[in-house]
Amino acid sequence: METATTTKTHKQTFAVTGMTCAACASSVETILQYTDGIHAASVNFATNTVQVEWDDRLTPESINLALQDVGYGIIISEKAVSETVQEEQVKIYQEVKARTIGAGLLTLPVFVLGMFFMDWEAGQWISMALSIPVLFYFGRHFYANAWKQARHRKANMDTLVALSTGIAFLFSAFNTFFPEFWHAQGIHPHVYYEAATVIVVFISFGKMLEERAKSQTGTALKKLIGLQPKTLTRIQNGQTLEIKIEEVQLGDRILIKPGEKIPVDGIVEVGSSYIDESMISGEPVPVEKKAGDKVFAGTINQKGSLEILAEKVGASTLLSQIIQHVQEAQGSKAPVQKLVDKIAGIFVPVVIGIALITFSVWMLVGGENAFSHALLAAVSVLVIACPCALGLATPTAIMVGVGKGAENQILIRDAESLELGHRVNAIILDKTGTITSGKPSVVSMQWSVVSEQSQLEVNSEKSAVNNEIQDLLPLTNNYLQTLLALESKSEHPLAEAVVKYLKEQDLQSVELESFESITARGVKGKFEGKTYFVGNAKLLSENGIYIPTELESEAKSWSEKAQTVIWFADEENALAILGIQDQIKPSSKSAIAKLQNSGVEVYMLTGDNLQTAKAVADEVGIDHFKAEVMPSDKSSFIKLLQQKGKVVAMVGDGINDSEALAQADVSIAMGHGSDIAMDVAKITLITSDLEKIPQAFRLSHLTVNGIKQNLFWAFIYNVIGIPIAAGVLYPINGFLLDPMIAGAAMAFSSVSVVMNSLRLKNLKI
Repeated sequence: METATTTKTHKQTFAVTGMTCAACASSVETILQYTDGIHAASVNFATNTVQVEWDDRLTPESINLALQDVGYGIIISEKAVSETVQEEQVKIYQEVKARTIGAGLLTLPVFVLGMFFMDWEAGQWISMALSIPVLFYFGRHFYANAWKQARHRKANMDTLVALSTGIAFLFSAFNTFFPEFWHAQGIHPHVYYEAATVIVVFISFGKMLEERAKSQTGTALKKLIGLQPKTLTRIQNGQTLEIKIEEVQLGDRILIKPGEKIPVDGIVEVGSSYIDESMISGEPVPVEKKAGDKVFAGTINQKGSLEILAEKVGASTLLSQIIQHVQEAQGSKAPVQKLVDKIAGIFVPVVIGIALITFSVWMLVGGENAFSHALLAAVSVLVIACPCALGLATPTAIMVGVGKGAENQILIRDAESLELGHRVNAIILDKTGTITSGKPSVVSMQWSVVSEQSQLEVNSEKSAVNNEIQDLLPLTNNYLQTLLALESKSEHPLAEAVVKYLKEQDLQSVELESFESITARGVKGKFEGKTYFVGNAKLLSENGIYIPTELESEAKSWSEKAQTVIWFADEENALAILGIQDQIKPSSKSAIAKLQNSGVEVYMLTGDNLQTAKAVADEVGIDHFKAEVMPSDKSSFIKLLQQKGKVVAMVGDGINDSEALAQADVSIAMGHGSDIAMDVAKITLITSDLEKIPQAFRLSHLTVNGIKQNLFWAFIYNVIGIPIAAGVLYPINGFLLDPMIAGAAMAFSSVSVVMNSLRLKNLKI
């Protein structure tokens, strides 16, 4: 590879066509690296892209020509690479789908003729006519890929498919055109068109499912990119101007209206509002922002207007980095080489070798019928070694496993995750929405003495709340109506939880005489000539309001339990406190205990504060936890565990978890979570119940065992059948296996595989 020092270099990422496996990716990279004028080339097989650095001696068109010589290519387009790749993957899926349907329609009559009218002479000619397009049009890619592998001195599943179907077809065609050759030898000729065509249909169907999954992998990235607005409002010389996101510059002053997405990372210059930062922190409660606070691209402004100063734009924003890290994490996971391909890599050359040795030995010792016996025995070896059962072993077990998962509210989108699940020995749980419900609610309420007769503590149990609310004095009821009126007008995110709680008590709001929102403190309002306050303890102390000892003590206790305390007071005394908390799901503790008992290390990572994280971890029995973590911290922690040899599962529900989900070996999303989390994750729990995770791992264990058993059944016939097909029994008892019987044995091995896979349906997870 030459390096040009005097010419200008170019660097660009292109979508690649023609890659079907990791070996193809390696070939593309090698070809480009040894092309004069190319300085560097890096292929990402997961995203079907290549990043090329070249000089002026080449153009994208000449790079494409260099690849086309060996069956690959790059797409030169003005569109974004991700869009080009997505379009190409959808196009490939549609092509494979069309091929599979076409092959299936033509194979059906061939199968019927071969199984029920095998001796009908006209049926043989019909079968041959229908088999030609199935094999050499709809199934041509098997032969093309086998040729590519042969040029690299390699063999895989395509090699075995091409050889077995090709030889079965040629042998059948010979028997159709020249049946008298075998009649002269005293042998009745058979045809095997149905065996050849059925193999093509089965394996094409598996390829169609694989391409369907690949065509959907870009959805998460598209949605992440969609979080960034396409336009923004810039303030310049006192005037507002709407511009494209690409035109924004560092230092620009930007107006953020209520409900808008923030387009860049920046700092608040003017205004105050609450920002939904769940994309970053995972926390459901919007964060208050005022002058001097940082804001991030992709987060959502709530009710107030802000003017921000752009500090990071384009690729340097936190959102862009999350997108980039998700891409890198998805691409860095080299696909696990399928067990079948690994076996085929050894099995194919061995079978070919046995067939050639069989033919040679028969030619040497076969006497006057040497050629006919040699040909029959060699074809029998290849037919009985046909990859039909081998091709069915993994997909049938996985299809049953996926179906079994769906019955149990576990949606599995990726076979690799199903295969890896049983090996997981470390699992990372997000807190909000995973261990907890993700919806803050009032869990406790404590009144001060509102009269000499009334003091009430209301806990989170609805029955107790309803019964005791009825016993409140009319005075207390008035207080609750006033509290409802104040919180109904408040813009604070937690006010919604209080309003919902009070409305469940069938309370009616009152009409306030005045209302005022106090930044970073709370709200106040006047009713029947008296002023009332709702907010934090600072609001009460700054207004000289008396706080009874019993309320102060209770508030401290609640805070230690990770509850957010809201104070309600009149102009003289604190009247009540409310405790708001994101409640832990009922099943979380038992599910975590089951995982730990099975030898899985459980970690909790959260963007929430240390006090809340510790309280939740203690309650559910987690020893390892980290608080105040950013999205990149989660994925870095997973990498660290992976470097220690751990097989890591990540469970999350938010956009902030997408990077970590992409990095993990097994990624699990909660069903109520964000679309992006569910798109990145390969397993989704429909009920968002953590109890489903141990079930998913158990399902993985059963499925993998099923695959291993299937491979055993697929091979046991070969181990027994290949020597018999080669003619080892002939010297003993004169038995020579007919290719027809070899085909039946091959079919029976396929039936065994399917029956064993269906057995999984009845097993409990």
